[in-house]
Amino acid sequence: MRAHRRWVTGGRLRGDARTSRPVEPDVGNANEGSHMGEGPSLSTCISKQGARAPITQIDHARAGIVTREMRQVAQAEGYLEEDVREAVARGILVIPANIHHASIQARGVGKVDERRPLSTKVNVNLGISGDMADPDVEWEKVRIAERYGADAIMDLSNFGKTAEFRCRLIRETPLMVGTVPMYDAIGYLEKALVDITARDLLDVVRRHAEDGADFVTIHAGINRATLSAFKRTGRLANIVSRGGSLLFAWMEATGNENPFYEHFDEVLDILHAHDVTISLGDAMRPGATYDATDAAQVTELVELGILTQRAWDAGVQVMIEGPGHMAIDEIQANMELEKRLCHGAPFYVLGPLVCDIAPGYDHITAAIGGAIAASAGADFLCYVTPAEHLRLPDAHDVREGLIATRIAAHAADVAKGVPRARERDDRMSDARRRVDWEEMFSLALDPEEARERFQSAPPQNEGTCTMCGKMCAMRTVNDLMDGLTVDLGRC
Repeated sequence: MRAHRRWVTGGRLRGDARTSRPVEPDVGNANEGSHMGEGPSLSTCISKQGARAPITQIDHARAGIVTREMRQVAQAEGYLEEDVREAVARGILVIPANIHHASIQARGVGKVDERRPLSTKVNVNLGISGDMADPDVEWEKVRIAERYGADAIMDLSNFGKTAEFRCRLIRETPLMVGTVPMYDAIGYLEKALVDITARDLLDVVRRHAEDGADFVTIHAGINRATLSAFKRTGRLANIVSRGGSLLFAWMEATGNENPFYEHFDEVLDILHAHDVTISLGDAMRPGATYDATDAAQVTELVELGILTQRAWDAGVQVMIEGPGHMAIDEIQANMELEKRLCHGAPFYVLGPLVCDIAPGYDHITAAIGGAIAASAGADFLCYVTPAEHLRLPDAHDVREGLIATRIAAHAADVAKGVPRARERDDRMSDARRRVDWEEMFSLALDPEEARERFQSAPPQNEGTCTMCGKMCAMRTVNDLMDGLTVDLGRC
């Protein structure tokens, strides 16, 4: 096992004062402290004797320590703290929470055990693009993500002052923040792709970890073995992952192995020192339903399973990223395959988009697939917007995509019996029975949209809507149940 010594050079660590010296915890009292007050933070490090003390959530969990982040997850999800700790120790539940992200409200991704899943989490992608480099627009998207119930934001910025946007985002948002260092490397390093070195890429990973990213997508599974399967079998849509395509191009141009795969141990060292969850990227995710579950996708998934175990051995939390475009009848089998090959690690999926012919409506194709995927075991859904395949999404697209994905996540949570998931639906049904519009609006996933649509066509009869008017079934039955006479003769 590796020994780490973390130097704090800036920012504020949860539980620590700002300092420029190594943090030396009182290791002897760690377990005792976990049962008092807030519990220990994640800022413990290596003792003076050189023995490894816990840094990451999985380190703490294996040491029998319940962190404050585990307490927050247990309270939010309705499970016992000890059950959450045990699941984190096993790797089937992750709590992405970088030690430098002081504003975070911890969230769990995964499950407590086979019969007790956590609520399905939802991610929003945004970031500064070269073609539309307007930070103010991206900040509007951030506020929409926060307002409409996202659990995470992935900053995919690849142009301009990426560090400035990323650091402010981490400083201000309580949501989990993810990044893709490979995207940032192109703009940040200001080098031609072929001139970027393995050391350059590792330095970008380190920068993101030091800045406070809670999870990072690392495309380590696209190695020579994976590319061999891709080249030998072919695909209709080839490689659609941006990070995967860049690494493929770099490997072809240099003749070298994927640096994230070749130097995976060093990547893990960096991530462990800051408690960054590794999200193992799916460079070979299918970008066409025709390509789903092909040799390239499955070969990479096998590699990701091997890398998962290596990350766990290094004390790093792991998520697996998944497809992609996939027909409905393949989704459940793919969820089961990931869980089997990757040892139950949480699954983070894009969509899946269940058909390829709906540009402009791919938030719907993705929500259909997302609901099926999450009900079959996926733990984390990445939203898709109506702008998918067409352009960078605007703020309205972000809202539409987020709400569609939250519908998918909630539908799956009801199906798989997540604690308290159905309660909101039952309260909504009761409010509808009573024709209590204000309560209906308050319970809606998007209260503003519901209220706006209702008020856009005011009914003539109070307590109804313009769909049924006097023939409102709810009002009719309510009157009958109250012993009133219902006169429909003038309807």
